[in-house]
Amino acid sequence: MTITGAIVLFAVIWFLTLYIALPIGVKSQSDVDDVVPGTPGSAPSEPMLRKKLIWTTLITLVLWGGSVWFIMSGLVHINDLDWFGRVD
Repeated sequence: MTITGAIVLFAVIWFLTLYIALPIGVKSQSDVDDVVPGTPGSAPSEPMLRKKLIWTTLITLVLWGGSVWFIMSGLVHINDLDWFGRVD
């Protein structure tokens, strides 16, 4: 795995984890009866972004480390995944 590949893998895992974490625990402004004028009632009242970004980074480090270890360990090779005999 190259450095560029590792960075891209980290970014992909980070964004996927962030998209999963964003809706967790969010209450809309209409749920808490505190709608700010000029915003829709479905807008989040307290998105907790700092907490979610920290958790996203920590979870990503664990998932990324495991993925890099698995790729670098050589347990699975590209020839093992060649089910149709197309790789020489």
